[in-house]
Amino acid sequence: MSDPHLPDETDVPDDEEPTPATTDAALKDEVEASLRKVRDPDVDKNVFEAGLVEDVAVTDGAVTIVADLDDFRPKEAEQVTTAMVRAVSQVEGVEHAHVERAAPGARGDPDRETGLANVDRVIAVASAKGGVGKSTVATHVACALAGNAGDGADSAGDSDASVGLFDADIHGPNVPELLSVSGPVYSDDDGNPLPVETAGLRVMSVGLMESGAPLAWRGAMAHDALTELFEDTAWGDLDTLVVDLPPGTGDVVLTTLQEVRLDGVVVVTTPFHAAVTDTARSLALFRENDVPVLGVVANMAGFTCPSCGDEHALFEGEGPLAGLDAPVLAELGFDPAVQETPRPGDVPEAMAALGEGVAGRVEDIWSVEVPDDAVDLRGIDAEARHDRVESGFRETGSGESFVLVSDRDPAPVRSFLATLADGIDDADDLDPFEVRRPNPETWLLRTEKP
Repeated sequence: MSDPHLPDETDVPDDEEPTPATTDAALKDEVEASLRKVRDPDVDKNVFEAGLVEDVAVTDGAVTIVADLDDFRPKEAEQVTTAMVRAVSQVEGVEHAHVERAAPGARGDPDRETGLANVDRVIAVASAKGGVGKSTVATHVACALAGNAGDGADSAGDSDASVGLFDADIHGPNVPELLSVSGPVYSDDDGNPLPVETAGLRVMSVGLMESGAPLAWRGAMAHDALTELFEDTAWGDLDTLVVDLPPGTGDVVLTTLQEVRLDGVVVVTTPFHAAVTDTARSLALFRENDVPVLGVVANMAGFTCPSCGDEHALFEGEGPLAGLDAPVLAELGFDPAVQETPRPGDVPEAMAALGEGVAGRVEDIWSVEVPDDAVDLRGIDAEARHDRVESGFRETGSGESFVLVSDRDPAPVRSFLATLADGIDDADDLDPFEVRRPNPETWLLRTEKP
């Protein structure tokens, strides 16, 4: 994105100098007029026409702009934010201005894709390279989670399965073979494809609908096929859907990030240094798209000799995973037991432990403990948020901790808190000031009132 146009004094003719506003409503009109001079050059529209500004709240000279910047990369979002704050700050009567990121769509929103409407959480299994055992890990994790969810069901299909497995690797759909399941795929009364069930696990894959011929699909065809399966598969009520992504960062992976709100991703690699380097890039991609990284699985980390019992490393080098900024969920040896067909409740011990580790990480990330006295802004409109922050901070005693929880980035509130604090001349003097984002929908701010 090019730099957004930043209005300056030359943008306002001399005969149109703004007059001081006597009410919040009048000041809001002037603020919005100034914001309309900020343009997104990529679409040649102002920030209102481009749909970036969702709300503007004005209270006693303090301006809060709620903006949807999800389509921008971090640096571009910062440029747009700076341009809007600069434009608003030029308006006479504005004492303080900041931009808040619009909250993401609510989890379980009815507008979410039809097939996933009743799916509580979606976990992806990915890899930077092929041949590292990604699909094997995905099938075993799904079976481990299904085994922990209950007693499963018989293979006749009469089950209350709470876990599903979606094979999104449309160019190499291996899940049916790994699970020893096959089609045909039937449809419900509305024509939506029904997943195949095996021992309480619901499975959908392009491999269940094709005859074994190679799938030579270009990007658009792959996008359409994957989107149709995501939207139309009749999963029913699921606690967890595991998605086996194709290796790399191609069209299918990017489509998944666009079409599905992922609750976490597990990235599979081998300890080979080149694979680890590519894995670091994949981790960065998921984080840039607000997907929590549950952890890394190092597959084929070693081999135990069946004759002598000695351990042998399959790749040279010491500690190649140490450079990855992610927890290591498991280091799996080359185990013949993993080559057997997994079933819910019947997976190797190491895979069962991995399933528990994945479930634990999801719980840790999405269950955020908030102090009882924290100021909670989640779901609050922009104007009420301003009042709640001011009230909460004023009620905080000198030297006491102030905690704020929000569904938007609260970092811009620092300058506002500085205006409320005695003896603070600059926002940087408000120290400590910590902002943490435990998951894509929650921010925690901690500071101390001087």
